[in-house]
Amino acid sequence: IDEIYIDLSDLPDDSLHLAERIKRAVLEATGLTCSIGISPNKLLSKICSDLDKPNGVTILAPEQIATRIWPLAAKKINGVGPKASERLTGLGIHSIGDLAAAPLERLVGAFGRATGTWLHEAAHGIDQRPVVTESEPKSISRKTTFERDLHARQDRAELSEIFTSLCTRLADDLKRKGYASRTIGIKLRYADFQAVTRDLTLPAGVSDPEQIRRAAGECLKRV
Repeated sequence: IDEIYIDLSDLPDDSLHLAERIKRAVLEATGLTCSIGISPNKLLSKICSDLDKPNGVTILAPEQIATRIWPLAAKKINGVGPKASERLTGLGIHSIGDLAAAPLERLVGAFGRATGTWLHEAAHGIDQRPVVTESEPKSISRKTTFERDLHARQDRAELSEIFTSLCTRLADDLKRKGYASRTIGIKLRYADFQAVTRDLTLPAGVSDPEQIRRAAGECLKRV
């Protein structure tokens, strides 16, 4: 686990005391330090957790957004990746403050209604997402990257062994989590980075490695 969110709303302790308790518990359990951001929502807490690394605590009140969050680069918002950051720069938007000052319709015109509205709200520290502690995975997968490019014919034995290993590890994952899968798929990436996918839907869910290997093999034949 790299990062987690915790809803502290119903706990009576003050924020700093709660943060110190969490840090002590992590250190005692793992020997590792951690950095914590405490704020009104997940978006701001994620930003704050990066402000005082390593082993830091940042507590942010809503009235501090303008002074502590707006001077930061727009890419500090979780979800603003390199491409979005580049497009914002092209619009003359560099900081979160610049983003907050940009008219909503300008952002909608550049990014579409959904993303433009999200960027506008994020820049103003608005995030309504609850902390969710349970979720159902849509898919479970295993993959690997080779140390060198392997040839479909010349390296067939090695590829077959790796292919079987991935199916076995996937079956272990499914069994451990209590799932069975009806659709089995493969994804291959070639030396030129072209990728192809194939999948096969079975009459019933499977979690047995041999059944998974058989279905994945049928997919492979179609490539």
